[in-house]
Formats: sequence, structure tokens, C-alpha cells
Amino acid sequence: MAQATQERQQTKTSNRPVHTIRYGTIQAAIWRNVVDNGNASRPMYSVTFSRSYKDSDNNWKDSTSFGAEDLLLVAKAADEAHSWIARQKSVDANTPV
Repeated sequence: MAQATQERQQTKTSNRPVHTIRYGTIQAAIWRNVVDNGNASRPMYSVTFSRSYKDSDNNWKDSTSFGAEDLLLVAKAADEAHSWIARQKSVDANTPV
């Protein structure tokens, strides 16, 4: 089985981010997807942001809405995610797929 196919299957079964960044209740999750591009495959990255909070029953939940007090931490997490992806793309470029 081709490595790209194995990576896609592994990604589907694990369904976990390749890297996470956390600042308090704010989290950036970095996701890796392998995209077929004709004869070659290459990884692409995307980022999702969430905020953890406790509901009225004291259970932890996640939200994708942010208050004004969260925005600087979201920006900091976005900046760090951007740097991580840039470094990872450099690693990917030097690693055979």
C-alpha cells in the first residue's frame, strides 16, 4: 500500500491533530491531510481553534466562539501555529512521501 494511502487511512482512524497549542482555555489544533496531486502527494495543514469552558453541571465543553478577552490568546496561538506549520513544511519538503 502506498505511503500516502496509509497516511490518509491513519489520519481517518486516529482523527487527532498532529500538534496542539494551548494558552489557558484557548486551543489551536493543527490537522494534517495528504492531498493527491497527480503523480505526487503532499501534506496540507489546517488549524481549528476552540475555547474550553465548564457548563452549569460542571462538565467541560468546547466552543468555537470567543470573547474579547480571548482574542489576544487566539492571535498568539495562531501565530505559533503558523510558525509550527512553516517549520513542518520545511521538514516535509526534505522527506520523501
